[in-house]
Formats: sequence, C-alpha cells, structure tokens
Amino acid sequence: MNEKEKKNYTISMIINILIFIFTILASILIFTGIKFMHGTEPVLEVTKIGMFKFFTVDSNLFMALVALAFALEEYQLLKGQKKSISTKLFTYKLMSTTAVTLTFVVVFAYLGPFSSGGIPSMIRNSNLFFHLLIPVLSIINFTCFEKTKTITFKNVFYGLVPTLLYAIFYITNIIIHSKDGYVSPTYDWYWFVQKGIWSLIIVIPLFILITFGISYTLWKGNKFKATK
Repeated sequence: MNEKEKKNYTISMIINILIFIFTILASILIFTGIKFMHGTEPVLEVTKIGMFKFFTVDSNLFMALVALAFALEEYQLLKGQKKSISTKLFTYKLMSTTAVTLTFVVVFAYLGPFSSGGIPSMIRNSNLFFHLLIPVLSIINFTCFEKTKTITFKNVFYGLVPTLLYAIFYITNIIIHSKDGYVSPTYDWYWFVQKGIWSLIIVIPLFILITFGISYTLWKGNKFKATK
C-alpha cells in the first residue's frame, strides 16, 4: 500500500466513523423529539418507534452499519492485519450510499420544494443529519476515497434492493388503508398517491429508474477514481 492509498483509507475511515456517530445522534434526536434548531416546523419528523416507517431513517441506519463495518476493515487494513476490503462489503457500500443519495434527491427535488416550509423545513434537527450531512458525506466518501476495481456493472443492480424492499412495505400500507382508490396522507406520508392509487403505475417505475440512475452514477464515479 502506497502513501496515497494510506491517506485515502485514513480519510475514508474518519468519514465512516463520522457517518456512524451522526446517525446515532440523529436517531436519538428523532426518537426523543429533542429539537436544537428553531424556525419552520420540521416536516416528516415523528418520535419513538414511528420513526422507522420513513425510508430516510431506514436508509441512514443501513448506511451507518455499513460505514462502521467499513471503518473497522479499513483500520485492520492500515494496521496490516488484512490485505484488502471484500467485494461484498464494497457492494453493501454501493447499496447504502445509493439509498441515502435517493433520500437526498427526493428531499431536495420533491419534498422540500413542494412542502409549505420549503427546503429549510426539511433540514432541521435530526433531518439536518439524515437529509443532508450523512448523504453528502457518503457520496463524497464512496466516489473520492473508497476506490475499488472489484465491483462491476452487475453490482449496480444491488443498489435497487433497499428501494424495492421499502416499496413493498409502502405499497402494502397504502393498499391496506385505501378507500375507493384513495388513501389519507397519514398512510401516504410521502404524498406519492394523493391523486389516487392509480399513480403507482407512474411512481413505481419512476423510482426504480431514479434509483438505478443513482446507483450507476455512484459506480461510475467510484470507477473513475479507481482508474486514476
């Protein structure tokens, strides 16, 4: 391992530790309802067990677990206790980074602009970490410091898995609570089918396409850095 590789792994390990710490902090904040920022009332923020219904929380927790595993392997790598990070872990990193990037994109391109409080309401308190800091750090880390040639194009499809699993939960919840083709925003908290359940024929393919695009872009970004 040359000096540049050591530097990249060191930076990556620090960022991964920060991601894990930020996720724990944000999870405590949303679970307890503690607020440290004032102003527009936060959007899409609940307390206690209800927090797990959001893809935002689930994707960030997934990211945190992968980041911790990655940091531990990077530490072993820097100490000479192992020679490389497994392709399997790099695949999980692509999957988790894709998931939090999707959160970032949805917040800044859809939820923020169309919410009454605008984007500022989406990045307050726990959401400052979930919607902004963790996704940005994850993207920077994967595309700039976690270089690898081991993941190939086929790994891009694994990036779809978290979104598809959440879609099953979300769609099932909508169908169960629908009445005459419509469902209350209480159960459609992302407002995807407020014009009717028929909207799913547009929403589902759209999100699959967006998620694939994110996963592919992250893979290309990582591959570009890895070939330099």
